[in-house]
Amino acid sequence: MTLLIELPPDLAAKLKARVDSGESTDVIETLREALDALEAQDAAKLATVRAKVARSLNDPRPSIPADEVFDRVEAAVKALRA
Repeated sequence: MTLLIELPPDLAAKLKARVDSGESTDVIETLREALDALEAQDAAKLATVRAKVARSLNDPRPSIPADEVFDRVEAAVKALRA
């Protein structure tokens, strides 16, 4: 697939600098590495959220009713505004 894009000058300069310095062999490699890093970052965030959900679901303490949670949030907001 061919994709033609116009990059802002600052981004084009960053890509060129990475290739010119030898950090990457070409722009495609640089973009591939950047996308791989973003995917890894997304996967790490998702794993963190899943772990938090699992801990919450496995928490033996009783759940707090939604009305009580909203009351607490409203009280906290009022306290911050005071």
